[in-house]
Amino acid sequence: VPRVRAAPPTPLKNGISSRSVDAAMNAPIQRPQAFVGSTFGSTSAVFYRQGTLVLEDGTRLRGVSFGYEDSVAGEIVFTTGMVGYPESLTDPSYRGQMLVMTYPIVGNYGVPDEGVDELGLPKFFESDKVQVAALLVSDYSHHHSHWNSQRSLSQWLTQQKVPALYGLDTRLLTKKIREQGALRARIEFDAAVSLPRPETELFVDVNKRNLVAEVSVTEQKIYGKGNRWKVLALDCGIKANIIRSLVQRDCEVTLLPWNAPLAERLADADGIFLSNGPGDPSMVTETIENLRTVLDGMADGSLPVKPIFGICLGNQMLGLAAGAKTYKLPFGNRGQNQPVLNLLNGKCVITPQNHGYALDAEALPNGWVSLFTNRNDDSNEGIMHTSMPWFSAQFHPEAKCGPSDTSFLFEQFIAAMGETGRFADRWFYAG
Repeated sequence: VPRVRAAPPTPLKNGISSRSVDAAMNAPIQRPQAFVGSTFGSTSAVFYRQGTLVLEDGTRLRGVSFGYEDSVAGEIVFTTGMVGYPESLTDPSYRGQMLVMTYPIVGNYGVPDEGVDELGLPKFFESDKVQVAALLVSDYSHHHSHWNSQRSLSQWLTQQKVPALYGLDTRLLTKKIREQGALRARIEFDAAVSLPRPETELFVDVNKRNLVAEVSVTEQKIYGKGNRWKVLALDCGIKANIIRSLVQRDCEVTLLPWNAPLAERLADADGIFLSNGPGDPSMVTETIENLRTVLDGMADGSLPVKPIFGICLGNQMLGLAAGAKTYKLPFGNRGQNQPVLNLLNGKCVITPQNHGYALDAEALPNGWVSLFTNRNDDSNEGIMHTSMPWFSAQFHPEAKCGPSDTSFLFEQFIAAMGETGRFADRWFYAG
């Protein structure tokens, strides 16, 4: 049989052949990975997978999915930060909460890799996974660009099985939260078949769970082994950059579970650190009782006096152990621009914050005073003892995405360990 030679490809303009055009036309259509929240129909029209945000007051808002598609319930809160969504989403203090970003455009610089540093801590995140229950934004950027970006925000949330919606009126949501306080909410995706269910299952109060136990380590870990200052750190949801900030200041950090006893370990320690964490501080009664035992022992001389430094939830736990009370803020303080007044020197600093509860400073017993206060709502932002080296801050002096105006508190903790048994409030005048 004579061989038939195939006709040469017909040359087209710009050096492109008809064969290459045919190959391109017949190639399978690839679904853009950043476009997880959509599907392509046979007519090439784009159809978006939608979800509904339902608030406990009955408000319903339709949005477009760009994360994992599964119904979820939680407490809806907002943050005013303009940058740093990888750090915020992995902050254990957001455990169980549905986070509204007030900045309108999110996702434009993607998500970095999951590498770890020389300490074994995540380089670019505050924990090893996304902690929020869901993410709610006004506009999601399907195209991301950054030298360190390894994937889109949509891909990351889908991998982490975290629902997310965009196209929502985040200003309306923020106003509702400011007026009514943090609301219970849920995200619903329409199913092909919906079975009836009791109304009690529609909304949940995440603050009735011991969220701290969910995010704490279950066994001891040591960072910066061999460093000069030996610090016992209670992990109630500690952020990676807090550990890093301590190790960088020559601390050997022994990370302990949230309910670990402290009194028996004091002899070999130079100081105690109380970490940030999620939820209602009254849920960690074991931690508060263990801390009260330590405070009482140091006060009566049965235990050696050691400096204590608390951040965020650590401020509330220290106050509760001292005998004060806490209360739930109407909508919390979350973001990177909270003004805080140093009551010792009158200086005002801008701080990053993430908390929904506050310490009632008026209920502090004798010997304790307020150290910082919030200039927006006058809530307590830190306390100190007048004769013992014990102090705390409600804000985050270590925040990776900044600002870092209050990082001097770490130096003061180091100074306190260097002057064990003495206290000098001059440390705070310089801040």
